[in-house]
Amino acid sequence: MAEQPQPEWFKSSYSNAPNNECVECANLSQSVLVRDSKEPDGPYFSVSHATWADFSEAVRTSTLRRH
Repeated sequence: MAEQPQPEWFKSSYSNAPNNECVECANLSQSVLVRDSKEPDGPYFSVSHATWADFSEAVRTSTLRRH
């Protein structure tokens, strides 16, 4: 069985703040992985590309709502 390649994690260029609180993402063919950048060996979650695009657009346009 072929070994799965490791995800290539990246941070936004906007995440160089002094407190370094941000998330990292990895773009896979079927989903986007998201994790806490302060815990690179910790847990992560997976969302569809469509869900990630909707979330990103809501953040970018300040239309993210709390429930």
